Formats: sequence, structure tokens, C-alpha cells
Amino acid sequence: MSQPLFDLSPAPMIPVVGRTDSYPIGRIFCVGRNYAAHAAEMGVEVDREQPFYFTKSACHTVLSGTEIPYPRGTENFHHEMELAVAIGAPLTDPTPEAARAAIFGYGCALDMTRRDLQLRERQKQRPWSLGKDLEAGSVFASLTVAAEWGEVEAQRIWLSVNDDIRQDATLAELVWSVEEIICHLSGYYHLRPGDLILTGTPAGVGPVVTGDRIEGGIDGLTPVRLALR
Repeated sequence: MSQPLFDLSPAPMIPVVGRTDSYPIGRIFCVGRNYAAHAAEMGVEVDREQPFYFTKSACHTVLSGTEIPYPRGTENFHHEMELAVAIGAPLTDPTPEAARAAIFGYGCALDMTRRDLQLRERQKQRPWSLGKDLEAGSVFASLTVAAEWGEVEAQRIWLSVNDDIRQDATLAELVWSVEEIICHLSGYYHLRPGDLILTGTPAGVGPVVTGDRIEGGIDGLTPVRLALR
């Protein structure tokens, strides 16, 4: 059998509250424009016919509490607070009930964004990869097992920068529910354990700079924290 030329880093893993084992990350799918107020502040409308997605590389993941340098290539680095959904069972064209049953857990996440690059690429009708898929651009707090948190309802979702609240909404404002997202996405991918879905960010996104401290939370879940140096 052929041998690899070099070793790749192992899959990043997210701690799980109350457990000694961790959740390995395979793929990261992100839902765009899933809060109407955020879409409006970005100067676009929600697509109410179907969700749309972009992806982020698992290798660009960091865990809550990390301190990162201000990223290269941008002058407008933005925070986006999101609910992360961790898939725990294989799924193909599930019912909403089956989609819900396949959720391993939930967590707080940050989708950090080079906004200037995202907007530049959007204007040219090109992919958002430079703006979205950046090193240390996906930040995850510890996951909570689904059965220990309950269902997505109207939990508060918020984010502060240096203790100043920037984003403040509820999960009831999601345009597409978690079950709707999973059912739709599974029509294009065979979802499997290790797949993470970031469900979109509420209004209030904005820039952060060197020295800022970011903290985000969702009722009942472990908060996510990030610092810029």
C-alpha cells in the first residue's frame, strides 16, 4: 500500500459538557441570511424559497478561550454569533422528526468574517471563501448533548465586545428552523456524524480590532470567548 508523503493534522475536536470524550469535526456547513434583521443590515433580502449555504474548513477551527492575531488581508474583521448544531447519526432525506433525533448536541460558535473581502467578492458574484474560510475563523465552545438542553425555541442569543452588547436576539427569529435546515441540506449531502451546521447570525454584526474581547452566549449553553492580539 502506498504511504503518505507527510502526515496531516488530526481532525479538530470540540469538548462535550460532562463527558471525557470529544466531538471530532468533519465538515462545517453555514447557513446564510437566516435572520431577517441581519439580512436587512447587510442590504439584502432573505431567500424564503430555500436556505443557502457556504462552507468552512474544519482545520481552521479554534476553541473558545483562544487568543488569535488580527487576520491577514483585511481591514474590516467582523464577529458573527451563531448556534451550532452537531450531527450524531447518518441522514439522507429525513423527516423533521428523524432530523431532530439525529442531532448529537448544540453549542455556541463564532463565524469570524473578513467583511471587506466578503463584500468585494459578493459584488463580483464570486465565492465568499476569502471572506469566510479563514484561519481561526470558526470558534466553538463546548457542546451540550441535545437531550440535556432541550429543543430550539426562543432562547436568547447574544454577543458582547469588551462587555458592550452588540448582538441580542432570540432563536425564535431564525427564518429556517434547525429541522428545516437539516432536511434541506440532506437533499444535497449525505450528512454524517462530525458534520456541524452553523445556523446563521442575528443583527448587530460589526468590526473588532486588536485588543478586543469577544463573548457570546445562548441560554443554557456554554458561552464562547475569543480575544484578539
